[in-house]
Order: sequence, then C-alpha cells, then structure tokens
Amino acid sequence: MQRYRERIFNLPPAVLWIVALLIMIEGLCQSVSPETFLEILRNFAFVPGRFTYAFDPSGTLDFAGLPQDLASRAEAREFFLGNGKPLWWTPLTYAVLHGSWLHIAVNSIWFAAFGSAVARRFHALRFLLFCALGAIAGAGAHYLTHPSNLEPVVGASAVVSGVMGAAVRFVFQPGAPLGAQLGFSVRREDDFAYRLPALPLRGIFSNRSAVSFLFFWFLANFLFGIAPGPAGIENAAVAWQAHIGGFLFGLFAFRWFDPPSPPVLLQPPHRHPLPWD
Repeated sequence: MQRYRERIFNLPPAVLWIVALLIMIEGLCQSVSPETFLEILRNFAFVPGRFTYAFDPSGTLDFAGLPQDLASRAEAREFFLGNGKPLWWTPLTYAVLHGSWLHIAVNSIWFAAFGSAVARRFHALRFLLFCALGAIAGAGAHYLTHPSNLEPVVGASAVVSGVMGAAVRFVFQPGAPLGAQLGFSVRREDDFAYRLPALPLRGIFSNRSAVSFLFFWFLANFLFGIAPGPAGIENAAVAWQAHIGGFLFGLFAFRWFDPPSPPVLLQPPHRHPLPWD
C-alpha cells in the first residue's frame, strides 16, 4: 500500500511574501509611538474625503467614525486633509496596514486559503498585479459609497475578497482543488487541478458549490455591514463596500489574468492509490 502525505506548510512563494510583508509592517506599526503611527495612517491609509476635497474644497466632509466634539473635528480635518492634495498611492498602500494582530491574522488565513490556488494558476507576476489592482478596486468601491468620509481605511480585505472572487471561477468543478473527486488528491505538482478550464460566469450559477459559496460570502458581508465593528479593532467599522469591490473585481477581471492552459495539462491528473488498493 502506498500513501501520500501532503505537506502542512505548502504555500506559493508569492503568497508567503505578501503574508510576511503584512506581518513585518504590522510589527513595525506596533513598535512605534502612537504619534508615529498616526503619521503612518496620515500618509498611507486611504482617506476618501481627501480625494473629494482636492477637487471640491467647498464640499461637506463626513466625520463619521472620528471624535464628535468640534475641537477634535477641526484637528481631524487639518490632520487628514493636510495640504489638501490627494495622496495617489494610498488606494494601494492602505492594503498593507491593519488595525490589530487579529485583523491581520484573519486576513492572512483567508488569503493563504484562497490566494494559494489563484497564485498557482496565475503565477507570481500576474498574481501580484492582480492583488494590487484588487486593492485599488476595493478602495474605489469604498470611495463611491463614502466620498466625503475622513475616517482612514486600512486592511487587505479587498485583496482577500479579490482572490476569493477569482477562485470561484475554477476551484469548485470536479477535479479542481475544492471539487476533487474520490480517488484524486490535489498536490502542488498536479498543475491540472489548478489549470482546469474556468467556469464561465453563467456556469457559476449552475454549480451548487459555487452558488453556496457566493450566498454565504455575501451574507457574511451583509452581517459585517450591520455589525458595530470587528472584534479586536476598537472604534472601527468594517469597510464592507471595499470587500464587495475587491470580490467583483476578482470575479469579472479573472479572464484577463488567466493564462492559457498548456495542452499537456488537459490530461487527467495522476491518480494516487487509495488505502484499499
């Protein structure tokens, strides 16, 4: 009898690099003074109201999520608006900042789970570009719904949602990573499992596993939207609109990042012996 044991720690390098970067940045943010951390937020978090103010200084600003007394509002306005010019890098850099170790742990776990499959399919350069654009799409969706808000947005949740949206296109059909049939086990070298032809958008709604995943994903984000705030992050709300933006980006932009499948990978995967063989 021959038995195969999958390695417990088996993530693509691109996923490991991103998770390691997030952890290092969070460690840096935790080690600096509160004043320095506020400067980091000021320069690298995404603040929608700053972009709106840059093009319409006479517009009304939204102080939701910030201190309610007038003095604090004035300080917040001066602090987050700065010189009034938009910081064009922040729709990307906000994704590497987090509100707590719990925040980064949750994002890292889900990113490792779904990002690994997407990274193996896209390969490193496509995957890194996909993640960057997913972060920007999430910031854009949040901006459309909170154009005047001065509350800084941080977190890689839009990127995580983006890889989830991309994964829906290929991980649920038979033989794929989450749709493996009895008698087949998914191994890193079994590229076939990650290179099966993707489901067309209309095909997703005829796949029971994909539909169930979509239902629970959108339900979870609806609950995030009505919840007072995420556990472990004081006085913060979940930017669930950014989640939706990242997810829809992954779902619809998948086709532009998906490399063509080499003919050799369209052959059936190697069948590993079952215990009773």
